[in-house]
Amino acid sequence: MAVIPENFLDLLQQKKAFANLATIMKDGSPQVTPVWFDYTGGMIRVNTAKGRVKARNLREGAAVALSIMDPDNAYRYIQIRGQVKRVVEPGADKHIDSLAKKYLGKDKYPFAQPGEVRVMYEIEPRAANAMG
Repeated sequence: MAVIPENFLDLLQQKKAFANLATIMKDGSPQVTPVWFDYTGGMIRVNTAKGRVKARNLREGAAVALSIMDPDNAYRYIQIRGQVKRVVEPGADKHIDSLAKKYLGKDKYPFAQPGEVRVMYEIEPRAANAMG
């Protein structure tokens, strides 16, 4: 597991920074999506609904990269490369609600669609590079 530089933990734990999540498509081409995330127990956690492109790409063992830019200073960022360690459905609704609280100040995720199944992905950092 990669060690996140101490002076960049604020981007992962305190600020409302978005992560640009890069995944690999079946054909080997890259795909990038801005996502909400949190960081707990040394793992980066993201959430999406089943059936979306990133959900198809984020399987256990998949290689991913995240670029997280400081919302207060665009020249300060961290890039993290890692691997999906766990894919979890139970508790994913609670997780997206906690992200809605962090990013929107709302107790419940307001964009849920009827019949939508949420999935949480735990990403283990393997390498980290920071600037700023």
